[in-house]
Amino acid sequence: MAPRFGFSNWWPKEAKKGTPVVVKMENPNYSVVEIDGPDAAFRPVERSRGKNAKQVTWVLFLKAHRAVGCVAWIASLFWALLGAVKKRLIFRQGVAMASEKMGKGKLLLTAIKVFLVTSLAILGFEVVAYLKGWHYFRNPSLHIPRSSDIQGLLHLVYVTWLSVRADYIAPPIQALSKFCVALFLIQSADRLMLSLGCFWIKYKKIKPRIERDPFDSDDVEGSAYEYPMVLVQIPMCNEREVYEQSISAVCQLDWPKDRLLIQVLDDSDDESIRCLIKAEVAKWNQKGVDVIYRHRLTRTGYKAGNLKSAMSCEYVQAYEFVAIFDADFQPNSDFLKLTVPHFKDNPDLGLVQARWTFVNKDENLLTRLQNINLCFHFEVEQQVNGVFLNFFGFNGTAGVWRIKALEESGGWLERTTVEDMDIAVRAHLNGWKFIFLNDVKVLCEVPESYEAYRKQQHRWHSGPMHLFRLCLPAIITSKIAIWKKANLILLFFLLRKLILPFYSFTLFCIILPLTMFVPEAELPVWVICYVPVCMSFLNILPAPKSFPFIVPYLLFENTMSVTKFNAMVSGLFQLGSSYEWVVTKKAGRSSESDLLACAERESKTMNQLQIQRGASESELAELNRLKEQKEAAPLPVKKVNKIYRKELTLAFLLLTASVRSLLAAQGVHFYFLLFQGVTFLLVGLDLIGEQMS
Repeated sequence: MAPRFGFSNWWPKEAKKGTPVVVKMENPNYSVVEIDGPDAAFRPVERSRGKNAKQVTWVLFLKAHRAVGCVAWIASLFWALLGAVKKRLIFRQGVAMASEKMGKGKLLLTAIKVFLVTSLAILGFEVVAYLKGWHYFRNPSLHIPRSSDIQGLLHLVYVTWLSVRADYIAPPIQALSKFCVALFLIQSADRLMLSLGCFWIKYKKIKPRIERDPFDSDDVEGSAYEYPMVLVQIPMCNEREVYEQSISAVCQLDWPKDRLLIQVLDDSDDESIRCLIKAEVAKWNQKGVDVIYRHRLTRTGYKAGNLKSAMSCEYVQAYEFVAIFDADFQPNSDFLKLTVPHFKDNPDLGLVQARWTFVNKDENLLTRLQNINLCFHFEVEQQVNGVFLNFFGFNGTAGVWRIKALEESGGWLERTTVEDMDIAVRAHLNGWKFIFLNDVKVLCEVPESYEAYRKQQHRWHSGPMHLFRLCLPAIITSKIAIWKKANLILLFFLLRKLILPFYSFTLFCIILPLTMFVPEAELPVWVICYVPVCMSFLNILPAPKSFPFIVPYLLFENTMSVTKFNAMVSGLFQLGSSYEWVVTKKAGRSSESDLLACAERESKTMNQLQIQRGASESELAELNRLKEQKEAAPLPVKKVNKIYRKELTLAFLLLTASVRSLLAAQGVHFYFLLFQGVTFLLVGLDLIGEQMS
């Protein structure tokens, strides 16, 4: 009798519906096991006996399906890459062929093509040599075979290449790498000293303090003589996104109305933007704020020319201090009360600089990386230099100047795009001291797109080199102490403005990738890994919340050294782009306090109506027309931010070069060499396409 499996017990009783079906099994699926002895029944049964041919077939089908899917995915990816190359390089789809732009980048495009072809040719030699079994590069001391060992023409060419590489190519690269490593160590030592100085300031709680509050009287009108005359300037140019919040924040500064004057210095060439700014100024004039709108017909000298034109007004002579805010800056109402009192009983003080803080630092990866750099710049560099040297570079905004210091230093000059650094150096040469307030913070924006960030970095790195050429004779002939001259020339200009982009670009973007073709010029592990990682940890300490982004920060800073090095060279040799000013694109981010203030202003409509009753009919008609025009204007569409593929791919290339240097001694040189070659090919193609666009 066949065994009972109890299948009927698996189904619930109430699930039985329909006509019952009786199945008769002619060949029942059970087996009879013959037992030869008493121990045979307890022997383990082989697992393979439980598998049938149909199960094995299905397993093989599944594995084959996965393999075919993987191959199809790789094939589709490769086909998409070829299609993109075909569109961008052959048919030039989506490429704007501007003649002047192509003429400017023709030299760079040619250099990229030559370097790409040469690298691929060398890579081909290395691949063929590896397949032939000529593993000479594995030997640390290069062995050149004798003439009797030559196996053919290709072998002869490869051996000749090895000789040329060992005798003529490797020595210059090694010498240049040693020079860059020395500069790298000097710059790392400077960064370490700045960090130690910041730790000392935190430990000792050193910061500029006011001995007593000069505004402690409850009767503001009675103590008005305590408040000096302050001029506030807002230079801007086509700042449609941020003009309103900037003017609003400055007009709400807590300072006596009769001792405060606000200048809105507009260089906009767009008539609609000028009308909107005029309307905003008129609105605050109706509220009793003393604010003036100024517009120049010609934008000569950029921001320096704008400030110089404003300071030439006769009424400026009645003011003692001037505060400057760029168009995207939103100071708190107590800004002047926290900065201006430091000038009292300190006649040698010429500048009080506040720290920047950013409303959009968490917007995307690019803003997070910028926040790391700028936090180190303010909290470490400027704070340490302000405490121990009483000198640092003026940031161009969020600062208060003594007007006498500006006048004695020559005023604003239009000779460079870094007018803020220019006036700071000249004021320092005239004996004026600076104070940095790390506790006083002013809200602003950082660029959210790579294109805006790249243009900003170009101006920030080309201008200092241009200024260094102009200021060097004045620094040498000045009457300040020798150690101050040395600090200006060696540390302020050469080390932090010239050496940093030079060695970073040369060491990590040229020498390090070349080591995959010239293994004789290997860099030490501590240069590639240990010291950069330690310096990155020091850089990220002022912004501890950004610690998860330390690897993208390290790689992106190395790749951005290409842009910084190009800007440094253009400024040092006064090339055409060294005096190019492109206004940084802003997104118009508002802080939470601004939104609350806006809601509060909207709730006070009755007060606004009473203010508007005092205006003339023409002014009211103009305000209404501009308001309707602003409401009818389409809302700006936010573009999706992207960090270009060439930056990320080049960063990945540098990372693989570092890993290959670590693992080359383990015999895996060839695989990383091949991988780097493919990656470098993608970088070159994308660079060519990007240069043509």
